Amino acid sequence: MPAGYTTLPWHRGFGRQVGPLFEKRDENGVLRRAFRVEEHHTNGMMNAHGGMLMTFADMAWGAAVEKDEDTWWVTVRLMCDFLSGAPLGSFVEGHGIVVGRQDDVFTVEGRIYTGDKLLMRGTGIFKVIERREGQEKPFTRPEKGA
Repeated sequence: MPAGYTTLPWHRGFGRQVGPLFEKRDENGVLRRAFRVEEHHTNGMMNAHGGMLMTFADMAWGAAVEKDEDTWWVTVRLMCDFLSGAPLGSFVEGHGIVVGRQDDVFTVEGRIYTGDKLLMRGTGIFKVIERREGQEKPFTRPEKGA
């Protein structure tokens, strides 16, 4: 795993099924997410399955609207252009940049890549929502310094 990444401690739900996932916040404050292509992520050609790449794009690009771990959001629209494949064992990274905002709805431009190879690009529209009483966080980040 490249320097600076930590495991996203997803303890329940869908994120746990498609993981493990990793994240880091870079020097510019951009939250990047990543995963290593394992056998359960692959298609018949032993590349990351397109469904996995779209799932990952949703998680990586949506993270662009997170202010902190208590920010909750839902996907309104996700548009993806598939450009290349990621073979088994590849370390896939992705991030999004907010390019527009209307109240609590954000437009994000995103990229998914492995090394210098661009795998996917696209846009997402994400709505920030309030957590409802009784909802449990899907993951809990470790305390700083722990």
